[in-house]
Amino acid sequence: MSGSSGAGVRTVRAYLRSRGRTPATVMDRYVAVFCLAMLIAVTGKPLSDVLAGLAVPGEPARMGAGVALLALGLAGFLAAARNAGPVLLPGADASWLLLSPLNRRHVLGRAARLLLGVAVVAGVVLGVGLLAVLGAPDQLVWRVLGALVVGVAAAVGGMALAVLGQASTSWKLWLTGATAMLLVLAVVAVTGQLRTVLAIAASAPLPALTAAVSGAAVVSCLLVRQAWRSLERIPTRTLVTSSTRAGHVAGAAMSLDPGALTWISEDNHWRARKLASRRWPPLPAPFALAWQDWRRLARRRGRLLGVTATAALPAVLAQAGGSPAALGMAVLGGALAVASLSTSGARRDADNPALARLAGVSPRKALAARAVLPGLLAGAWTALALTGLAFGGGVAQGGTTAVGDATAGLADAGGVAGGLGGAWWLFGPLAAPALAAGALRMARRAPVDHSMPIIDTPGGAIPTGPLFWAATGPDLALLGCLPTAVALASQPAALAPFLVAQGVLSAVVLAGFVWRSRAGGGRVPGQAT
Repeated sequence: MSGSSGAGVRTVRAYLRSRGRTPATVMDRYVAVFCLAMLIAVTGKPLSDVLAGLAVPGEPARMGAGVALLALGLAGFLAAARNAGPVLLPGADASWLLLSPLNRRHVLGRAARLLLGVAVVAGVVLGVGLLAVLGAPDQLVWRVLGALVVGVAAAVGGMALAVLGQASTSWKLWLTGATAMLLVLAVVAVTGQLRTVLAIAASAPLPALTAAVSGAAVVSCLLVRQAWRSLERIPTRTLVTSSTRAGHVAGAAMSLDPGALTWISEDNHWRARKLASRRWPPLPAPFALAWQDWRRLARRRGRLLGVTATAALPAVLAQAGGSPAALGMAVLGGALAVASLSTSGARRDADNPALARLAGVSPRKALAARAVLPGLLAGAWTALALTGLAFGGGVAQGGTTAVGDATAGLADAGGVAGGLGGAWWLFGPLAAPALAAGALRMARRAPVDHSMPIIDTPGGAIPTGPLFWAATGPDLALLGCLPTAVALASQPAALAPFLVAQGVLSAVVLAGFVWRSRAGGGRVPGQAT
């Protein structure tokens, strides 16, 4: 019965292919193989150089932070797989083949193989990162193979666990527990409690390495086998929901309209939720319009706690050996992302300016009121992140606020900041207005303009429309936070000039943005993302 059902699925797919696009010719296969060979030839030498550069012992002081970043990356991979489905089908298959009497496992076989490929690629990246953290003091080939096998086993096993969670509630609890364990591992590793264990693992002999790798591979294979058996038990409603959501995401990606992804995420969260009604406090009209963002944030306390916890990531990155430029990008980029979490009201005003005009509130006053919450979030997050950097030694030289007083503050890169975290935390509230302006500019930007010119380069054509769309918002935030960025990159001894410049520039940027604002932002009337 299973063999005939599998043949039926293949027959149906062959029929659809024969009525669909033109089948691949010999020339198409030749071009694909040639491109793959060229990719291997181009990337082979750089990859070999990177692996050869890892043939050194790992630094014990940075192992904990590196393992913490890898654990957080794997936890994010599991969370993304859980939110995506992970098993999903194209729209036609979800509405036709999924509801047919064909064997469910064979119908979902192609999607399962695609998930396996994605997990293998993620596992290779994880394995290379593990090798970079632990190093390879001897037997480079075997340690490279061991790290790759462990990384692939972890990623494939995690993906299989996500598939099992889609089919069973009990397995979903196991997936949640695995994600929580990875987060706990990251916290323990970054505190230095695993330094001895990591040093032993980095210099483990070949028999112990073989046993550990074999155990990881066996556990991963068992999970994959169990996940393959559970494909036929995945509820149809779950598959249809995940497939529909993936179709919307794919449509937004194919049309190069990333702004639609925000609406998809919000609609998926608030759909079918019952919300308690509360009386709003008496507020002036502009703040009454902005109060919905505050209520929305208060309804998602879990997200607020998660965002607060991410303020420690720049300090972890600094402990792992991140450069000052990378630390500056992490702080400012993270602050801008945090500020953008509370701009849905401004985005809706830009999508529907007619409805915003019916409120009878000046667009400038409404935008100024909506800038308060993003500014508070960005300022608090930046202050926490910079305080963590100061106490963790990531900003070792900027310890004073008085010009010329370079003796106070941090003693060395591993020291503890004196005073108020070396006064670095003051950049948080001072940069908040500029970050709020950048987040609001991101929320009010128009869809991607595909009529913009295309730049021809030796590597291919680059459309400028998506580039300008991506730069709208971060450009204003970077301009307004330029003193903070320069201070993070140069690590000055006296912070007073940079603090004064940051406060003045942030106020000017936000005031100019609000003054130049108009209803609908830069959108075409009637056009929405």
